[in-house]
Amino acid sequence: MRPPAGAFCYHSRLGQEAGRTMVTRTRIKVCGITRPEDAAAATAAGVDAIGLVFHPASPRAVTPAQAAAVARAAGPLVTVVALFVDAPQERVREVLAAVPVGLLQFHGNEDPGTCACFERPFLKALRMAPGLPVEEVAARYAAASGILLDSYRPGVPGGTGETFDWHRTPAALRSRLVLAGGLRPENVGEAITRVGPAAVDVSGGVEVSPGVKDAARIAAFVAAVREADSRRTSQRESKRGNKRQSGSSNP
Repeated sequence: MRPPAGAFCYHSRLGQEAGRTMVTRTRIKVCGITRPEDAAAATAAGVDAIGLVFHPASPRAVTPAQAAAVARAAGPLVTVVALFVDAPQERVREVLAAVPVGLLQFHGNEDPGTCACFERPFLKALRMAPGLPVEEVAARYAAASGILLDSYRPGVPGGTGETFDWHRTPAALRSRLVLAGGLRPENVGEAITRVGPAAVDVSGGVEVSPGVKDAARIAAFVAAVREADSRRTSQRESKRGNKRQSGSSNP
């Protein structure tokens, strides 16, 4: 099944950008949006995707009707990501029938078969529990468009506002990695510099209260990502230039 008409191919752009070395462009997702005006602010700031939470226990949960209104406000070229936590398949299909979802995100203990059965691109979230064999678990979800790494707190599936040890991020995953967990305008640049993910995911770091986003903080987050990207591109070009100079000096 193809994404709905007008849905932005966030998953394919991750892969396309990962294969390029000349331009660094970290994709941005703002998750936990509950209001149309926040979706509009995120779009105006230049994000690539918005996340809608369909986990009833979350303070950021939305109904399909609310989600449809938020998705309309995001416009045609921003990917709508639907987040589920061990939801019944009927619930997922109900949301897909009502909301123009371009990408699914599974944040619970869903197995690879469950994630893939909806014939829709998906992200699989892994919570960075102590001792988690990240590469081994990620390999089970080879069909995923990306692997999202989030902070771990027992009994809480996400949205903790806490970071995890970025040194635990396997380099082999970076080309399809979505980095989450405690990101905010003040630290996302450092996260990009240290981890080099394909995308970053923010929720509480741009809020005034759970589910209520702050347009100024969204804009600041996007600006911080772009600044980090610019630094990485400059460093890459500088290294490339040094190599050319070194090569030309050889007899």
